[in-house]
Amino acid sequence: MKIHPATAEILDKAFDGALLTREEILHMLRIPLPSLEAGLVMASADFLTRDACGGRAEVHAQLGLNFSPCPNNCLFCSFAASNSIFQGKKEMEVEEVVLLAKKAEAEGGNAIFLMATGDYPFGKFIEIAREVRNRLQPGTVMVANTGDFGLEEGKRLREVGFTGIYHAVRMGEGRDTRIPPETRRKTIQAAREAGLLVGTCVEPVGPEHTPEEIAEKTLITREIQPCYSGAARRIPIPGSPLEKFGVISEYRMAFLVAVVRLAMGRKLIGNCTHEPNLLGAASGANLFWAEAGANPRDVEEETSKGRGLNVKSCIRFFHEADFEMRKGPSVIYSENHIKT
Repeated sequence: MKIHPATAEILDKAFDGALLTREEILHMLRIPLPSLEAGLVMASADFLTRDACGGRAEVHAQLGLNFSPCPNNCLFCSFAASNSIFQGKKEMEVEEVVLLAKKAEAEGGNAIFLMATGDYPFGKFIEIAREVRNRLQPGTVMVANTGDFGLEEGKRLREVGFTGIYHAVRMGEGRDTRIPPETRRKTIQAAREAGLLVGTCVEPVGPEHTPEEIAEKTLITREIQPCYSGAARRIPIPGSPLEKFGVISEYRMAFLVAVVRLAMGRKLIGNCTHEPNLLGAASGANLFWAEAGANPRDVEEETSKGRGLNVKSCIRFFHEADFEMRKGPSVIYSENHIKT
């Protein structure tokens, strides 16, 4: 069987370390599944990731601090007020957050994420973060996943001990959410100016999303100059307007993870996917999340009883994919996140 000449040229270009154009990304996104070409794309991405990270994967633990009917009404989120999944409000006590963070750290988590809904009080987020920071090992990396903010808030996040943030211009931003894409971009810029590293992702991808929109979001993630990118699929929320579209397969998701990996350039160490799965780990992903507390993809109040996996389960996936696990603090969220 023959490989399309354009595909071979694109893969050669990626291996040479050059950045792919929009047209080249679109070409890959249009490769049919299953096919020999798709398999070659996935294998190429797997090789580049392992080469960039030295064959070592990371697991980051995300702790959802609260759930409430969020007014941002992201249609893909279980917290959206319009989806009517969670009617009341619930917040984790600080001691519970500390215990979960220390447990994830002890199990081998390379970073601790604190996540809160867009309307969670910023001052309270800082207070909890300060207490968590004081109770973890000094070198443990902390990452914030919270609502949009400005430069002064970014500086406070940095001062309290966060190394970076997770933030994304998501699929359907401004259409399936009440958040303008420019608001997301301004937060990312504020974080960078405050000295925070930014992790991002092409997400949440659904069956209705076109190659053009996926390519657009891929280029946006690259423009951010993140410490990692990747791709994640949308999990249907019962009763939401997006439920009718369903969910893409893990196979399709792994292929998209591979395309994003190739599009991001050869030197970037980190490439993620969510939720954790073996096929993703064999197609260019070297970063998974363990989850506890509230979860925007889950209808359970405590995601460890639902969709969320713990650190040990994520590590097992990577071991099955023949990755070594990085020991100690995250290198993806460090000043050395670009391979030299």
